[in-house]
Amino acid sequence: MNTSEIVHELNPSEANPRNSEGAFATLRDGSILFVYSRYYGGSGDDCAAVLGSCISTDRGRTWKVIERPVVENEGGMNVMSVSFLRLPSGELLLFYLVKNSKNDCRLHARSSVDEGQTWSAPWLCIPMPGYHVTNNDRVIQLRSGRILIPTSLHMQEGGAWMPGRVYVFISDDDARTWRGTGPILPPFDNPSGLQEPGIVELTNGRLWLHSRTGTGRHWQSFSDDQGESWLPAEPSVFQAPCSPLCIKRIPTTGDLLAVWNDHSGRFPFPDPKDQGFAGKSWGRTPLVTAISPDDGKTWVHHRRLESDFDHGYCYTAIHFVDDAVLFGYCAGGPEHGHVLCRLRIRRVSLGWLYDG
Repeated sequence: MNTSEIVHELNPSEANPRNSEGAFATLRDGSILFVYSRYYGGSGDDCAAVLGSCISTDRGRTWKVIERPVVENEGGMNVMSVSFLRLPSGELLLFYLVKNSKNDCRLHARSSVDEGQTWSAPWLCIPMPGYHVTNNDRVIQLRSGRILIPTSLHMQEGGAWMPGRVYVFISDDDARTWRGTGPILPPFDNPSGLQEPGIVELTNGRLWLHSRTGTGRHWQSFSDDQGESWLPAEPSVFQAPCSPLCIKRIPTTGDLLAVWNDHSGRFPFPDPKDQGFAGKSWGRTPLVTAISPDDGKTWVHHRRLESDFDHGYCYTAIHFVDDAVLFGYCAGGPEHGHVLCRLRIRRVSLGWLYDG
């Protein structure tokens, strides 16, 4: 049966003003772990946070919150933005940002050999100092075994933020040591620069990197040498507000699945200049999926996951289970504080995605 249904929501409260951006991992016993940023102080912005979790034992249909944090707040400000990797050895890697200040934010990792029951001490994955934004569910391992972290470096100069520039950090020893490549510079005049990059490996081995911008669309860059060097950034086909694009390959079909806030006009939405609309949703609606059977050359089967004009939808984690997909994403509105305060998990059948 073709279905798209909300299976879990993490709403904010006075003591827990924000729940947002996470990632999924399937454990050896078939249960699915979802780890996310659980904030416990301040206004619901990037205040103090731990890494919280919930688990499903029925392939993502129902969820139970685990009270004990996966990682306590070991940052000067918080910990946030989780990614998972399962190594060929079976070891499970957990990546997350440690935010110490507005000038120091870098990705760290821990490993587990007992399916997340215990975790190793953390180690640093980005040797370059600075404020490096690495989105949730972004760390990838190539077919060669190489692991890549796409990140955007934000620096202050004279008290003002400089446009984001992209670096890619590379590990060839199962995430233990890292070196950087880049930068990919924004070839346009916009304060955002290139932000919140993601990478997908194409079937011919080429790497496709995409970044959000404030230009009204996502920009892209390509690498033909496993991330050692990158071509100059160019505009992509994805028209969107300044919000992230997420792309993964569907294991059972080999097609690419994209999730983003589609502002191409394919689906209706208010004028982004309307301050009422922008103030409530930040322009991050509708949330749309599409499928590419040819490594991103064309996109078909466009479907709306969400379309409420008063809410924003972003920072999507994508996880495949059986003949379905789990999406975890922010889905907040004014009644929650803002767009990033409420977290939603949706379970969608592959048939539903291909039915559009």
